[in-house]
Amino acid sequence: MLPWAIAPEVWEFQVGGYQVLGKWLKDRKGRTLSYEDIQHYQRVAVALERTMALMAQIDERIEEWPIA
Repeated sequence: MLPWAIAPEVWEFQVGGYQVLGKWLKDRKGRTLSYEDIQHYQRVAVALERTMALMAQIDERIEEWPIA
């Protein structure tokens, strides 16, 4: 994978039923993204990656759900 490519699992990540990165782009359809827009998009992608890693760590530590 290219260093600037977004992993499929990050691209597909959803919050509240919305695919986060896809919705971000759709909300800006038809306009030219500025350098700051692109930087923000990259920060969102990194935040999602880190969120997914934390979620995995939490899932490893919880032996059963719901917690009794």
